[in-house]
Amino acid sequence: MDILIVAATEHEIAITRRYLSEKIYQRKDCNVHILITGVGLVNTTYALSKYFSKDKPDLAIQAGIGGSFHPFYPPGSVVVVREEVFGDLGVEEDREFKDIFDMNLADNIFPFSAKMLVNTHTPLLNTIKLKPVRGISINEITTDKQRIQQMMRKYNAMVESMEGAAFHYVCLQEYIPFVQLRAVSNFVGERDKTKWQMREAIENLNRELIALLRPLLCH
Repeated sequence: MDILIVAATEHEIAITRRYLSEKIYQRKDCNVHILITGVGLVNTTYALSKYFSKDKPDLAIQAGIGGSFHPFYPPGSVVVVREEVFGDLGVEEDREFKDIFDMNLADNIFPFSAKMLVNTHTPLLNTIKLKPVRGISINEITTDKQRIQQMMRKYNAMVESMEGAAFHYVCLQEYIPFVQLRAVSNFVGERDKTKWQMREAIENLNRELIALLRPLLCH
């Protein structure tokens, strides 16, 4: 089994990289590779497309941190993202955001379903004991309160990232089973960094990532 771990930055998955380097009892028929894409939707799309043009893993796992829209998912929480949407591909008009589907600039066909990029073909997803949520991906971190309300009202997303939708899009297009793990470091719009829990989010993210990998790697 070939597994690809995908992260925007090395820092987010450094703990898991150390775990893998120290692991002795790894299955001989299981290979794990790590791809650091860089931050943002464009970097993620390019890095994944380039990788998949040469190698097609049996499973791709994206692990990263992000913001939460809802108090049900406070800083430190870890979720599995089942659905993703591009949150800044469109136009701001009459104080409302219209996406490319509203503007009739795209057909709501595969890989989209009701505007969403839905993970429907990964059986492993159903075995993960984390809350499945909807994510929204943007190129610019959302700080404006009105914009936050727009996104919540329009898409009912629970978490925000800068890479998730690109990961879903490419994996769906390439028919590669995938899982996106996202740990919450802060509430969306919170600019007081003293209220962020970056260290806790990264530690919790890697704990869940390792828990996901362990049964796949061991005899």
